[in-house]
Amino acid sequence: MPRLPDPDTLYPVTLPDGTLHPGTVFLANAIDQPNISVGAYTYASIFTPPDSPQGWAGILAPYLYPASEGRLEIGRFCQIAHGVRFVTASANHARHGPSTYPFGIFDLQNAPPQQPDSRDTVIGHDVWLGMNAIVLPGVRIGNGVIVGAGAVVGGTVPSYSVVAGNPARVVRRRFTGDQVALLEDLAWWHWPDDHIARHMEAIEQGDIRTLLACAP
Repeated sequence: MPRLPDPDTLYPVTLPDGTLHPGTVFLANAIDQPNISVGAYTYASIFTPPDSPQGWAGILAPYLYPASEGRLEIGRFCQIAHGVRFVTASANHARHGPSTYPFGIFDLQNAPPQQPDSRDTVIGHDVWLGMNAIVLPGVRIGNGVIVGAGAVVGGTVPSYSVVAGNPARVVRRRFTGDQVALLEDLAWWHWPDDHIARHMEAIEQGDIRTLLACAP
């Protein structure tokens, strides 16, 4: 019977010569930061991996520090390609006065800056983020979204849509509204792991009717 990889492993891809591929990781096992959460089976792949697993947080969300306000939340079974960056709210500068210059960051002990933006960035389940996509502060991406390579994504992206461009726009919907509602209710990403494994073909290649018949 087909099986899923161990969700607790760091490197889930084994190359034909039997070695592990260090450029692909399950992020839940690579990132240990209080304001970043990643669901099981979500992976990232890059050409040149960091020297240690702890470096993945800095690669994906370079401005989100442990002391930052706002969270980055990524769902289960997401796919993150090389070059994807999350420009979280912690990267924003105050812009209500004459200057956007962040004077406080150069004197953190005496005058810690007030973070002007603390919105969360939330990525749904089964989202595919293409190469070099940039996700801007406060973005909300629904389930089943495909983000095109090089897209610059802002705002809210509806579930099961395809977005591309700068700024990213919805170029098509993957399913009808009624079908999307069915898929959201099915939420296959929350099925038991062994059930997902038994029905991988239906999840990956079948139609919605087939998937409905597989629901536990």
